[in-house]
Amino acid sequence: MIGHPQAVMTKSPAFSAASPSEGAGRSPFTALWLFCLAVLVVAMVVVGGATRLTGSGLSITQWKPLLGAIPPLSDAAWIDVYHRYQATPQYHLVNRGMTLEQFKPIFWWEWSHRLLGRALGVVFALPFIALIATRRLPRRLVPACSLLFALGGLQGAVGWWMVKSGLEGRVLVAPERLATHLGLALILLCALIWTGLEAWAGEATEPQRRRDGWRVAAGLFAAGVYLQCLLGALVAGNQAGLLNADWPLMSGRLFPADYGQGGLWSTFAHGAAAVQFNHRLLAYALTVFALGLVWAATRSEKVARALRNLCITIGMVACVQAVLGVSTLLTVVALPIAVLHQLTATVLLSFAVALAWRARRI
Repeated sequence: MIGHPQAVMTKSPAFSAASPSEGAGRSPFTALWLFCLAVLVVAMVVVGGATRLTGSGLSITQWKPLLGAIPPLSDAAWIDVYHRYQATPQYHLVNRGMTLEQFKPIFWWEWSHRLLGRALGVVFALPFIALIATRRLPRRLVPACSLLFALGGLQGAVGWWMVKSGLEGRVLVAPERLATHLGLALILLCALIWTGLEAWAGEATEPQRRRDGWRVAAGLFAAGVYLQCLLGALVAGNQAGLLNADWPLMSGRLFPADYGQGGLWSTFAHGAAAVQFNHRLLAYALTVFALGLVWAATRSEKVARALRNLCITIGMVACVQAVLGVSTLLTVVALPIAVLHQLTATVLLSFAVALAWRARRI
């Protein structure tokens, strides 16, 4: 059973000035910078989702980290990128006959997604250098921020690795590579939020009361939300949301008849019915888990206010996300609802990380 932490402060140091016990190594400017980066990562995830939903992710067939920031500026340049796309399996098997004017919108979606990635690198690198030069970055956070920068660079390489899978004998990117790409982006998001909270609050200079129940519960919930996001990527990669578009049953059955697809890998990574069924089951479990956190946090006044507020927020966001998930399915992945569903997933994960961090400071 989750324990009842004593209220050690009336406001979370993550959202207010540091208390006397949490001030060493504090840098609000660093925290705001990291939170801005987290917002950019969320924007990248959302634009990336829209890029996939509009079938735009394979429209740029080259990876040019620097020169790729310049879009086609002449008719000849447009014809060149268009001809390169015409050589892809997706063009021949899905979009044969697409004109240059029809090609341009899908190009701009993918170009915008990549531009956000480049902007993220610049917004990270320049303040990072300035903070180190002016000694405003707490020394204890230098290794973490260096790792964040490396993760951002790796994400770009993984993104191209994902795209390549759709240019070689496929009309879509490989689902497991899509899940890897999203998973790494979400790891970066979680790390930015956690490090930002550390920068805002500073080091805890007093011994923390051990509340293992809350620490374990918050950690498990955050891990569950992260796993659910990966399952969502597999659903997207297999276009499983276009199948079994009824609820609460799947094609009129409690358990899909075509769940098994041979081996474990074929079933759990490439089975459309399996990935959607698994995504549904974990969604139910996480919604119940979130409401359980709300119940545990609100049944006693001894629970710290910051922890209680986070749990209540998580409960509300989880319920909204469940409704959006069902709506995405019933509308057969309508673009606005599907994009909002993905956005809300990142919001829920962000609050889950904040709860896990807060649970370690009670």
